[in-house]
Amino acid sequence: MADRRFRFAAELHSPLDGSTWADSARELEALGYSTLFVPDHFDEGLGPIAAMATAAAVTTTLGVGALVFDCDFRHPAVLARELATVDQVSEGRLEVGLGAGWKNLDYQRSGIPMDPPKVRVDRMIEYLAVLKGLFGGGEFSFAGEHFAISNLDGTPAPYRPEGPPVLIGGGGRRVLRFAGANADIVGVNASIHSGEVDSAAAQDGHPDRIDEKVAWVREGAGPRFEELELNAWLGAAEITENSAAAAEFLAQVFGVPAADALSSPLVLIGSESEIGERLAQRRERWGYSYHVIPGDQARAFGPLVASLTGS
Repeated sequence: MADRRFRFAAELHSPLDGSTWADSARELEALGYSTLFVPDHFDEGLGPIAAMATAAAVTTTLGVGALVFDCDFRHPAVLARELATVDQVSEGRLEVGLGAGWKNLDYQRSGIPMDPPKVRVDRMIEYLAVLKGLFGGGEFSFAGEHFAISNLDGTPAPYRPEGPPVLIGGGGRRVLRFAGANADIVGVNASIHSGEVDSAAAQDGHPDRIDEKVAWVREGAGPRFEELELNAWLGAAEITENSAAAAEFLAQVFGVPAADALSSPLVLIGSESEIGERLAQRRERWGYSYHVIPGDQARAFGPLVASLTGS
């Protein structure tokens, strides 16, 4: 895992400045990004399924995915059909991101009930079982607490016979152990207990906390740990020669020491050489090789992405 090749995604909430959505996807592909991710929140971005399909239709190598689909928003039989279609039309460029839901605003404004964390995680676990079953071909049945499927043949079949790779992200022990055992890509993130990104979430991204989180992934994965790809969703990213000033700003916003703000693997701030060194250190210590750049920084990070991926 420590020598796994780097790859980078950009998460876009809107087209790049001065560009259309289709042209933004083409530009990310030309810059060397592996994947275009879109959010799945009611107050952010385009509708994820249409946005993913459009991006896939106008590119040839760029992967597409949602970071991440909230399992409370759509029935898994419905989403399985849509995702299999995207995987088909993109010829295998889909990554399936799943999450149990965390953002209070999504639930408050939509009226969708926000169940306790245990219930939401239980639902996500069943959700993945249904998706994989419907991706597998032939009639599939499932009887769980949250979902019941009776002799449903998942059509269309995904492009890849084994189905698209699954990305599960989280910050708690139960989710990360489950992700280690069942996902292909694991997003090792901060926990967001309050339902919004705050100082507690920032502090949960401290290196010592990440050590513990990666250990949970390892517990769940067992012998397959080295096969996993670890993903970091970057809450802050900037190429700058004055990283100290950026660190001071983050320290004030989140109430953490400046040194801690820069040391978190969920923050990537510094000069190109500093960032290159940090990425290598993080890959060595934790196994992170797949980094998600905020969309407003995608162009600025383009040269670094190209240099680190050989694009």
